Amino acid sequence: MSDNSLRLVWVYPDLLSTYGDQGNALVVERRAQQRGLQVERYDVRSDQPVPTSGDIYLIGGGEDRPQRLAAERLRRDGGLQRAVGNGAIVFSVCAGYQILGNEFINDLGQREPGLGLLDVVSVRGEGERCVGDVLGDIDPQLGLPELTGFENHQGVTHVGPNARPFARVRLGKGNGTGDGTEGAYNGTVFGTYMHGPVLARNPLIADLLLKLALDVNALPPTDDRWYEALRAERIAAAQQPA
Repeated sequence: MSDNSLRLVWVYPDLLSTYGDQGNALVVERRAQQRGLQVERYDVRSDQPVPTSGDIYLIGGGEDRPQRLAAERLRRDGGLQRAVGNGAIVFSVCAGYQILGNEFINDLGQREPGLGLLDVVSVRGEGERCVGDVLGDIDPQLGLPELTGFENHQGVTHVGPNARPFARVRLGKGNGTGDGTEGAYNGTVFGTYMHGPVLARNPLIADLLLKLALDVNALPPTDDRWYEALRAERIAAAQQPA
């Protein structure tokens, strides 16, 4: 982070913004501004180079063909990988989560190399699509409250030994492997299947990204009444009988 501003990069909104995940960028930007931070936000389209000097990078979900195109362009560009090497934080959702891994199955039914930033491998599930509300417990090492989100994916993601599951689900499918895991993280790189947008439902995850970028253990308090009302409503709705 520079002396004057936090650099927030929203990666490939033209390819990976199908499910409203741009809301994650809005939440991080707003919560930084509420703490008196100046934010420089860069929306980087797929025909533009990914800057390497960002502090927080956000990647959303997308359909199968845009996902393949995004993976190809990110591999060729190399900017995101270099940014992570410089210590940047990355938070990815669904298709973006799969792209950060070692490989996934593309729209042609072929194994597509990922960026290798997370030790996960994604394949296509053969059962029912994972759709619906999710509730879970985030890895206690991260010190965050209950996870709430909405999943909509066919992928099955296996977490390797060099990553940790982001959460354990109590409701929903998560990674789709049947072991109750949801998402993955390692160091400053995070992936999840949660939409919602997930940071609007879970503002303390956004705060975690800010703390990592600022290298601090705590942030000044801010007004969370709107976020807590949304969280309470969505958690209660998810617990209602079908």
